[in-house]
Amino acid sequence: MGSEAQGSGIDRLLDIMARLRDPDGGCPWDVEQDFASIAPHTIEEAYEVADAIERQDMVGLVDELGDLLLQVVFHAQMAREAGLFGFDDVAAAICGKLVRRHPHVFGDLKIDDAETQTMAWEELKADERSNSGAGGKEATSALAGVAVALPALTRALKLQKRAARVGFDWDGPADVVDKLNEEIGELRAEMVPGADPARLTDEVGDLLFTCVNLARALKIDPETALRHANVKFETRFRRMEEMLTTEGATLEGTSLAEKEAHWQRTKAGE
Repeated sequence: MGSEAQGSGIDRLLDIMARLRDPDGGCPWDVEQDFASIAPHTIEEAYEVADAIERQDMVGLVDELGDLLLQVVFHAQMAREAGLFGFDDVAAAICGKLVRRHPHVFGDLKIDDAETQTMAWEELKADERSNSGAGGKEATSALAGVAVALPALTRALKLQKRAARVGFDWDGPADVVDKLNEEIGELRAEMVPGADPARLTDEVGDLLFTCVNLARALKIDPETALRHANVKFETRFRRMEEMLTTEGATLEGTSLAEKEAHWQRTKAGE
């Protein structure tokens, strides 16, 4: 029996990953991968974890967390092969970071609530960036470290939170609603025959950014809100399709007015 059957837990997973990456007898697909080719899979696995949580599928969550852990192990194995770092270095780095950023647990600092802890956490992160010597002037910015590769909705929220921490924020949700109406007006002004696509893109972007601001002001996670809206739309649309099928009709053969009537019926039946 191969060495991959020995041991348990993370040691066994590390051994399996090393064998998969072995040019002599490993998996050809795994061997030819690099950091860039694996990164999209890492992102996808993180979303699948979030999806299992959203569906409250705890059995599926075990599987999805395993897939996500594999991504960490995959990157660590490639780094070890390149002489950069290994899995133990990754684990040591996060252990050090957690202890350093929780002085109220591992030190003498006293923090009474989660909100205060969040503020302290971000201040510690900012100090780390400033003291690291990396990034030059960029590291001193309140917006430093917000990854460009984040999904746009998530990145917008992070940028806004960073700006808010230094006092660049709205007084309350009502002010954001006023700004939202202003952005809608600016978008309408650009919606003319022969409109410049770049200008429309810019105005739609401003509108979406303001929507994220409104969600934040209302203490609602915009990603969660949009996920719920997606589920709601999909559920209603599928019910509308089923309704039309029962009536011997199709979406393609139904007028827009009829579609709207069936859509309203699905909403009324909820």
